Amino acid sequence: MTREESIIRFEKVSFEYGHNKPIFDEVDFSIRRGMKMAVMGQNGAGKSTLFSLIVGVLKPESGEVHTMYGVTIATAPQVIPRDDLGLTVREFFKKCFEKPIYDIDPRIDAVLETVNLKADHDRVVKSFSGGQQARLLLASALIQNPDLLLLDEPTNNLDTAGIEHLTKFLIDYSKTCVVISHDARFLNAFTTGVLYLDVFTHKIEQYPGNYNDVLRDISVRIDKENRKNAQLEKKIQDNKDKANFFAQKGGKMRLVAKKMRTEVEEMEEAKVDVRKEDRTIRPFTIPAQEQLSGVIFSLSSYKVQNGKKFVKKMANVSLRKNQHLLLRGPNGIGKSTLLEAIASGETESATIAGGVKVGYYRQDFSTLDFDQTVYTALSHAMSKPDEERLRAVAAGFLLTADIIHFKIGNLSEGQKGLVAFAALVLEKPGLLILDEPTNHINFRHLPIIAKALDAYTGAMILVSHVPEFVEQIRIDDILDMGK
Repeated sequence: MTREESIIRFEKVSFEYGHNKPIFDEVDFSIRRGMKMAVMGQNGAGKSTLFSLIVGVLKPESGEVHTMYGVTIATAPQVIPRDDLGLTVREFFKKCFEKPIYDIDPRIDAVLETVNLKADHDRVVKSFSGGQQARLLLASALIQNPDLLLLDEPTNNLDTAGIEHLTKFLIDYSKTCVVISHDARFLNAFTTGVLYLDVFTHKIEQYPGNYNDVLRDISVRIDKENRKNAQLEKKIQDNKDKANFFAQKGGKMRLVAKKMRTEVEEMEEAKVDVRKEDRTIRPFTIPAQEQLSGVIFSLSSYKVQNGKKFVKKMANVSLRKNQHLLLRGPNGIGKSTLLEAIASGETESATIAGGVKVGYYRQDFSTLDFDQTVYTALSHAMSKPDEERLRAVAAGFLLTADIIHFKIGNLSEGQKGLVAFAALVLEKPGLLILDEPTNHINFRHLPIIAKALDAYTGAMILVSHVPEFVEQIRIDDILDMGK
């Protein structure tokens, strides 16, 4: 197999989730051996669906997905399936193979070293932090030694060191790799081509270059299309004015007018459909609970994980109205565990003032009921029914009429995140707890979300490993659990 041969080729592939939800419309593209491709597109455009079509979990409605004979494919999905969370590390990796692997333990050790993770093979998967689970997902794909590696949002939950390690690994990686990510800096470091999923046309456009190259090319294309249409519009108006003038003269001038109107119709047809850019969510605010006063939240101690041990550390944290706390620390130290204990009231070292409503954004969206529809979930977030406000808030987060009655479990991970934010707007919390709120979210939405969090007037606790996001938010205090 030469480097120029296509190992995956889509030929006129169409796919839809029912008649009302088309995803792809006769898309064509190919992936050659050794390519490192980024997949770009709005939340819900079908990025994860694309991976399912490549591996054969989903079948196209029409068209063909051609896979070169003998090519092996492995996928690291966005999250570990819930059914696998109760497995041990050894059982989790055994599931990666159809046949029994008798030397699985040394293979596990080797691949865990590659992703920079130390783990007891008998440890249960759900006991790992979100960042550690992200490394397990990557390792589960690498242990299969595939010809084609598919990574779905691999930087989610990773700390700075984890992202740097993964970036270096992919730069040095010699095989074919396709990555879904909204992290521009990460993608620019190693990708040489882009598959752009257009949510409006349901097409997939293939570009050379990296993430920034594609954004620049699209911007140039839109500018060119707008200029062409403006020139045609000017000519059209001139011809219309002349046609009206000649038509009033009568006689042979009417024939001239008729000819000019025909030219107008031809120019109207020549106008191009200007490419639509990804929609962004509307600017929003998260209203704080009314009549907040005094200390809303306090923390006197917390536990950090050091290997198999938990070490207690003292703290002196108190938050009042309009105060924001950033919780920092490397993957696996216990940030999410602490946030969960605070939100659930299961730690005596944390005190939330009586009557304060807690809004909790979990990185795994487990505060949402995946069997509920978006409409039902948002209805439950409101203290009293208000149909008009519910629909207005939902639409602001791109949860439009064609989506609002979908079950949450059927949405993309990015859309689940938008549901979670919409619920916070409707809840009006007094204490806002956010665990990695940038995960899965389209990069175009992040400045809008950051602005809303910056302006939040209740008490807030934030965990995020994305410095560019945190820099846009007012932080009044930092608790570094890694110190």
